[in-house]
Amino acid sequence: MSWINTVSISPKFPVVIPRKIREDIKFRPGQKLQALNVGGVIQLVPIMSLEDAREFLGPCDKPFVREKAEREF
Repeated sequence: MSWINTVSISPKFPVVIPRKIREDIKFRPGQKLQALNVGGVIQLVPIMSLEDAREFLGPCDKPFVREKAEREF
């Protein structure tokens, strides 16, 4: 864990996401995030369009198998 990624809460509660994290995750100005409280830990999850999610996840190498009998075990 790096102290470089430490943030402060201003009097009106805005928090600035450190540049390195913004660049790594490729946040864009105006992008929406969902804030979650997970056991006292704040998680910011990007809200993505279907097209952005496809780009983020990349190609799927395995075909989708719908029937249980067709699944490999």
